Amino acid sequence: MDGSRIGAIPFFAQLSEGELATVASVATEVEIAPGQTLAAEGQVGHSLFAVERGTADVVIGGETVGAIGPGDIVGEAAVLSTPPDPFSPPEVTEGGLRTASVIATSPLRLISLFKRDVWALERRAPGAIERLRELLDDRHEQNTRRTSGEAGPHDDSDDASR
Repeated sequence: MDGSRIGAIPFFAQLSEGELATVASVATEVEIAPGQTLAAEGQVGHSLFAVERGTADVVIGGETVGAIGPGDIVGEAAVLSTPPDPFSPPEVTEGGLRTASVIATSPLRLISLFKRDVWALERRAPGAIERLRELLDDRHEQNTRRTSGEAGPHDDSDDASR
């Protein structure tokens, strides 16, 4: 994958050219049709996704709590919850549990990063991992506010850890 595609996603835009190339070297493209589930709440998550094109609903406990679109990142909670087992083959690397379902409302084109690759970026593209951890912390805070009924400064588009 071309690093310019990674850099076109606002989340990754501030990374150095070298880090963009590193992320691109492990990224894959995924396409999802409308109505398909990208992530299922409570299921093991093996990848995180950056939305290049399209939209999806974020559903927790059967309730739509937000929507995602171009530039959004989903799946980071399951991927960053625990490091991969270094003794397991790469295809067996388990993720954490998905905290929300993500259901396509239009055709989605996504950039996908597998858990083992995300954790390997810690050494090769530390800026990307630092940003993902910040995103995860923000989402935990938003979810805490949502479940406690507190109003927060963010809109619904960022209102779920996925």
